[in-house]
Amino acid sequence: MNTLFRWREMCVLGLALLGISGARAAQVTSAPVFEVSFPASAHTEPITGRLLLMLSRENVPEVRYQVGWVNSPPTFGLDVHGMRPGQIAVFTHDVPGYPIRRFSEIPTGDYFVQAVLNVYTEFHRSDGRVLWAHNDQWEGQRFNRSPGNLYSKPQRVHIVSARTGTTRLDLTEVIPPVQVPADTAWVKHVRIQSKLLTSFWGQPMYLGGVVLLPRDYAVRTHEYYPVVYKQGHFSHNAPFDFSTEKTAETDEERREREALGLETGYEFYRSWSSDDFPRVVLVTLLHPTPFYDNSYAVNSENNGPYGDALMTELIPYVETHFRILRESHARLLTGGSAGGWEALALQLHHPKFFGGAWIFYPDPVDFRRYMLVDIYRDTNAFVDEGKGLSESDHTEWLQPVRPFMRGGDGQPRVSVRQLGQLEAVLGSHGRSGQVLANWEAVFAPAGPDGYPRPLWDGDTGTIDPEVARSMRDRGYDLREFAQSHWTTIGPDLVGKLHFYCGDSDNFYLNLAVYLMEDFLKSTTAPSYGGSFQYGRPMKEHGWQPMTNAELIRMLAKAGA
Repeated sequence: MNTLFRWREMCVLGLALLGISGARAAQVTSAPVFEVSFPASAHTEPITGRLLLMLSRENVPEVRYQVGWVNSPPTFGLDVHGMRPGQIAVFTHDVPGYPIRRFSEIPTGDYFVQAVLNVYTEFHRSDGRVLWAHNDQWEGQRFNRSPGNLYSKPQRVHIVSARTGTTRLDLTEVIPPVQVPADTAWVKHVRIQSKLLTSFWGQPMYLGGVVLLPRDYAVRTHEYYPVVYKQGHFSHNAPFDFSTEKTAETDEERREREALGLETGYEFYRSWSSDDFPRVVLVTLLHPTPFYDNSYAVNSENNGPYGDALMTELIPYVETHFRILRESHARLLTGGSAGGWEALALQLHHPKFFGGAWIFYPDPVDFRRYMLVDIYRDTNAFVDEGKGLSESDHTEWLQPVRPFMRGGDGQPRVSVRQLGQLEAVLGSHGRSGQVLANWEAVFAPAGPDGYPRPLWDGDTGTIDPEVARSMRDRGYDLREFAQSHWTTIGPDLVGKLHFYCGDSDNFYLNLAVYLMEDFLKSTTAPSYGGSFQYGRPMKEHGWQPMTNAELIRMLAKAGA
């Protein structure tokens, strides 16, 4: 949405770069200057990508791993085009940053500084568009872990604010290939090349999964099992962090886990392997895109035919390579957050194929509550203009800032504007690998430049009503889709939709769930026959009213 800040591309010496003189730019104001280059020993060919510079007072964890929404160190980003070994990119006072906006705002002090170059691939797509984006290397769109990306060793520097000084950083290190965990008797890893996605993107594209097998699977060779397809963010871990070994956790980690109602991965293993536990196959589906670690399991103008690829390539592959009952009642869906949205979308779009969806704290399922934004009525995403208020409560002068994230106590942590600022630093043209940009990649049409068209202006927050209407008309507003198609899909959804959400969801996702509940409970031809359950009081994002083992018992009973 608001990741497409139109920042001016910066500061590169050499014909293959932008050609802006770093020395001249540094004269605009007194501020530190950082020069970054990479040797041929790290990469022999020109690189197009996003160059990031991070400064932190600590180096544990390493600086590149500290970037995030809330506790992020100062981070700055610029695009590079055809950067060659030995050529220099320059970070000067006006390179955009987060949480501080400019280099000149860095306080005096000692810092660890590190640079990372997120390498892009040139895609020649079947729709005629030519894009530069990060081709996921099976790391889940993490710039600080992606194989082939370059980075410098952390370097300690002393910065005096309002004084010009130059620091040189060399990108000598290359992130190695991802090490996928070895298969075990319980856990199998799947990765296949998708013909549909490879054709669309013009590059080899992959889908995968992590499969958890039931007890005695290798012994009962003639037995077939129900399957639970779990949706969520990219991870090589076994579903529900299943682990045959105990792992240490701090007291704080234990309290947070228990507040959400979850058991440890080892405790889940103990249940899964017990005599009386139901025998099912559990599969986490993996489908990263060039924009995010997850496609949201639907076809998209920007991402391509991921929905078709999952339904016609990945799921059939899993069901023919493992002993799975290929019947509707035995195919069940679950997931939380992004995975909750996907579980609902798959069930709505394929009501006969799946036997039910258990949907936890889903991403916005009604775009009248796109977090706190009503994308149809509001004109601005950054401030509350009082569009939904009564005349007595509305004022044209007081426009509160819209938060994106809150703590469990209700205290705002990050605003919509601030998250957009971070995303603009991490990647231009919707290439941040973050959530707002991803929603545009999934839901929005392509823009004139071929990249996802922003839902709102990154500088002002002004919402584009054409994009909002397109998102609705393309069927991504799941409540509106269900309501407009209910006479057709409703008969095959009776008793299949089950929602769970904390009433203090950190991202206000419960608000859209309430609207979905209003619609589903109003259905009469037929009545939806499902359920809603809310965590009260003050249950946050990630809450569920049962352990993962209890959830699987419930699903197995439903799929029998």
